[in-house]
Amino acid sequence: MIDLPPMTPPAKRSVTIDGHRTSVSLEDAFWRGIADAARARGMTRAELIGRIDHARPPEVGLATALRLFVIAELQR
Repeated sequence: MIDLPPMTPPAKRSVTIDGHRTSVSLEDAFWRGIADAARARGMTRAELIGRIDHARPPEVGLATALRLFVIAELQR
């Protein structure tokens, strides 16, 4: 038996990056991870998402970049 954390389907949220609205679908655990990382850096969630968006390679989708960012944060 494996002990799984609470699971939720992805939740779509809107965010503004460089004045443009976009929607991103992530599971609650990833939204919490983004919020925690933003708070630790003294920025808003939208600011952090914008920075991740600018740093990601063009062939990697924003949702994937956000998930990988949260995993990297947890591994530090």
